[in-house]
Amino acid sequence: MDAPAPPSNPIQEIFARQARLWTAVRERLQTPVDVAVLIYFRIAFGAIMLWEMWRYSSTGWIARYWIEPSFHFTYFGFDWIRPWPGVGMYLHFGVMALLALCILLGLWYRFSAILFFLGFSYIFLLEQAQYLNHFYLVCLIAFIMIFLPANKAWSVDAWRRPNGRFDWMPAWSLWLLRFQIAVPYFFGGIAKLNGDWLRAQPIGDWLAARTDFPLIGQFFTEKWMVFGFAYGGLLLDLLVVPFLLWRKTRPFAFLAALTFHLTNARLFSIGIFPWFMIAATAVFFNPDWPRRFLNLLGVGARQTAVPTKMKLPNWGLALLTGYLLLQILLPLRHFVIPGNVSWTEEGHRFAWHMKLRSKDASAHFTLTNAAGESWQIDPSAHLTDRQYDKMASRPYLILQYAHFLAEEASAQGHGEVAVYAEVWAALNGRSTQQLIDPTVNLAAQPRTPWTVDWILPLTAPLFAEE
Repeated sequence: MDAPAPPSNPIQEIFARQARLWTAVRERLQTPVDVAVLIYFRIAFGAIMLWEMWRYSSTGWIARYWIEPSFHFTYFGFDWIRPWPGVGMYLHFGVMALLALCILLGLWYRFSAILFFLGFSYIFLLEQAQYLNHFYLVCLIAFIMIFLPANKAWSVDAWRRPNGRFDWMPAWSLWLLRFQIAVPYFFGGIAKLNGDWLRAQPIGDWLAARTDFPLIGQFFTEKWMVFGFAYGGLLLDLLVVPFLLWRKTRPFAFLAALTFHLTNARLFSIGIFPWFMIAATAVFFNPDWPRRFLNLLGVGARQTAVPTKMKLPNWGLALLTGYLLLQILLPLRHFVIPGNVSWTEEGHRFAWHMKLRSKDASAHFTLTNAAGESWQIDPSAHLTDRQYDKMASRPYLILQYAHFLAEEASAQGHGEVAVYAEVWAALNGRSTQQLIDPTVNLAAQPRTPWTVDWILPLTAPLFAEE
């Protein structure tokens, strides 16, 4: 009689199962797929970025946002970044336009992608008051584009070096791009799962001010329409990516996303974001769709032979995993921070909280020196109207400005001074209340990426709770 098999070790079985899963995922990520959709995205990305550089150059925004202000709200840890002197900022945007054109054409692609990422990140880091979610998204996309083989076909680089032409890419390239496009959708929906949005605020107030919208604007003050916008946006953000991934629902999901972004483009002043997301969402279709489209036009080219596998080294897989985890965890950090994130702003940035708050605020600063002398500062002496509006409602900017006032007073011979802020704010139609503890010397508070205790909790109820 055969001896019974020894009992399996549950721990070993778990590790073995995980190893098999890891191997299967890695094999899938190394599978060759058509590079055509990546080439399409390279062209679309380059064209939209070229348009964005032209917009800033032709509207006077370069001077307004980076040259004319005498003070800039720098990011924590990046205080050393300053605008170029003289005509340097204009030259910077000109070079960025040239780099965007090179990306579009696939000319010196890798070099151009690296410089574009660095150059756009520089613009992004110059001014916190200019933070935009789509600027942050462009930084992330520009970063991952460095590592994607987006110049292997339909590019000047491939024309100059025919032996380097290749019509395939590893599946991880496609899924990384899809993941990065999915992140604003999904976490934008997660961010809408808050009491204000579920009560149709502040979208209700915004719609009421836009009743001139074609056809449906006349209904923008109706409760059913306001809640339809609120919950429609929530459901689209949460569900559009799963429906894009399923072939049978993909066309309907894309049509819904197209309608959503075109509506936003008409309702709000949000720059290139709707157009960028429309172009980017097309990467969820089968990766060969641009090639099939060109074949229908009779301008397709013969594909190179498909390889059996495109190797992803262990270190590459580890870096890819780390990047994905960072993009997943960073938008969730506000859930472990006490307080209403739209009020405290702690965990608000880099978390895809888009069009979720309407915040009116005013800030007054009082300085006191060791001799007991006190005087008030008019922020308009240092800040533009836009900077002031952003600063007055964001505690981290209030603190940075208080530090600047203390340093300026010391340089003027006042010695060490205390800076107190009286800040009143109203969130999403609530009544006004104080945002900052007026008894705290902000000059003595450190700038930190962590939570602080001098922000007063939100106590004013939303109108529906009164």
